Amino acid sequence: MSHPDFRDEDQNEPPLDPAAERIQARLKRLLFGSSLIMFAGLFAVFAAILYKINTDETDISQDPFASTIVVGPDADVLQATVSDGVIFVLIREGSKTALLRMDPVSGKQIGRTDFVAR
Repeated sequence: MSHPDFRDEDQNEPPLDPAAERIQARLKRLLFGSSLIMFAGLFAVFAAILYKINTDETDISQDPFASTIVVGPDADVLQATVSDGVIFVLIREGSKTALLRMDPVSGKQIGRTDFVAR
């Protein structure tokens, strides 16, 4: 019996009494209402994600940057990056390595961290 026949199953059930029909109708309304709330919430989450993606208007080309940054006469720049309004420059001076924090507008050195082997 791999394919059972369910066609006559509904004909053998007695009709529901009015109290059970009211409960069934109330449950259907609750299910419909909670489904609407869930879909509205999902729509709101996706709308917020799309809004955040499309309103990111940070254009680094319009930000003011210094035209020159002084790092030292015998310094080799290994890497430079901009983060949180600060330019980080990794340099090597002879056998020493240092991380310089620079102001992007004026080009002046804010701080310096020397790396020392122990």
